[in-house]
Amino acid sequence: MSSTMAGILFIGSLVAALALVHRPLGDYMYRVYTGTRHLAAERVIYRLVGVRPDTEQRWGVYARALLAFSAISVLFLYGLQRLQDRLFLSLGFAPVPDHVAWNTAVSFVTNTNWQAYSGESTMGYLVQMSGLAVQNFVSASVGMAVAITLVRGFARKKTEELGNFWVDLVRGTVRVLLPLALVGAVVLLAGGLIQNFTSPHEVTTLTGGTQAITGGPVASQEIIKELGNNGGGFYNTNSAHPFENATAWTNWFEIFAIFLIPFALPRTFGRMVGDTRQGYAIVAIMGTLALASVALLTGLEVAHGGTVPQAVGAAMEGKEVRFGVPNSGTFAAATTLTSTGAVNSFHDSFTALGGMLTMFNMMLGEVAPGGAGAGLYGMLVLAVITVFVAGLMVGRTPEYLGKRIGSREIKFAAMYFLVTPLLVLTGTALAMGSAEQRASMLNGGPHGFSEVLYAFTSASNNNGSAFGGLTVNTPWYDVALGLCMAFGRFLPIVFVLALAGSLAGQAPVPVSAGTLPTHRPQFVGMVVGVTVILVALTFLPALALGPLAEGIQ
Repeated sequence: MSSTMAGILFIGSLVAALALVHRPLGDYMYRVYTGTRHLAAERVIYRLVGVRPDTEQRWGVYARALLAFSAISVLFLYGLQRLQDRLFLSLGFAPVPDHVAWNTAVSFVTNTNWQAYSGESTMGYLVQMSGLAVQNFVSASVGMAVAITLVRGFARKKTEELGNFWVDLVRGTVRVLLPLALVGAVVLLAGGLIQNFTSPHEVTTLTGGTQAITGGPVASQEIIKELGNNGGGFYNTNSAHPFENATAWTNWFEIFAIFLIPFALPRTFGRMVGDTRQGYAIVAIMGTLALASVALLTGLEVAHGGTVPQAVGAAMEGKEVRFGVPNSGTFAAATTLTSTGAVNSFHDSFTALGGMLTMFNMMLGEVAPGGAGAGLYGMLVLAVITVFVAGLMVGRTPEYLGKRIGSREIKFAAMYFLVTPLLVLTGTALAMGSAEQRASMLNGGPHGFSEVLYAFTSASNNNGSAFGGLTVNTPWYDVALGLCMAFGRFLPIVFVLALAGSLAGQAPVPVSAGTLPTHRPQFVGMVVGVTVILVALTFLPALALGPLAEGIQ
């Protein structure tokens, strides 16, 4: 079988598997977030934190609870790293430097999981399990809670109540992420991933000499990082390491896990608004963008533009030979279309245009299908912008799902969209304007610029992947990228919650002959077009200075 045919079968089986689980998982999450019964374990948690689970919150109260939880999480994770040497299971590692601890704490709390350090030689097991792995769960659950709250804004009428943040957080963790992680960890263990407490200092004699055996709770952390669309990894080589990604079929399963929740949430959305056709329209938009990205990225890498790749017949630099170009391209597209950030090959070594597409995927806002929850609320914001544009074209007040999109609503949507470009372009300009920060670039010229642009795009979109040529483990980059991660996560969330509150307070607008149908292929095409055009208009000048210029050379 040719590698091209193998790649087609690989992608086709992924699409079939995701289609198979879309409805049952989406319906299950609908029952999780709309049910009124609390599990016994959940009641214990509510009592411990002093929460009344049957009390609902207005959007402002919901936002304050979310921000307070996240701020406390950052402080806890920062302290855990700084006190690491005084805690058990530290493996003898020193305290994490202050700027790295800040960057890492913000990174994992914002579901970015950007790593400016080597995991296996910096973090002890306690920090990995009680700090980083916990945030892999709860940061993903926060994103899912925000998405559900925005959906409630569309579904409810003339009310200020949008649910309870603590209930949404606990249910997403206990009922969705934990069960899926348990099953997924068993699958990865069967595929060859490890799950132990072997110290990296223990040594065993093998044929040909001695070799350090690095262990750790890898399987459980690997699956929740994929399910929760978290980047990072126990080993610095990430999902290219055989302990994190053992075989071709674990590679397939990890991509499946990355897409699982984001592609199922539109079904939950459709059920909650009382029209499953709306959910199918959203998943069609996501699927169209995702398939186009996978095809383009894989095609660009298979075409292997460049002198050296053309001479050897493949663009294999930086790629894992176990997976080859098609599977590596698919993984790269999956991880940058979502907020996962895990890699099984090095994006810095991709062809110029292939590397550009990984950046463009993130610049889309990671909405195809995006992160756990973040993809859905990002796509709904783009749908709001699309119906507003369509309303201007026909000269009538735009409506979406029975709610008017007026000046207040479009301002929230516009501010949501503008946050990321502001952070990406400002951060890149500051870095390129300083000779000291330019010294962190391994390469000069367009590729060096691309390394910096990629770093700020990844941080501001809460992705976590990187072009490997940039040395970011410096105080300036750790602080700057940490700020981009924080603002890139929480400012859009506040605007989404404000939009949800504005929508929930409205009375429904009756459907008329002039109402734009938002469940048809026409609307799917409009949203895809608006998404691509908005991103192209915003980032094309920056891309022209980096990967496009490199590709022309």
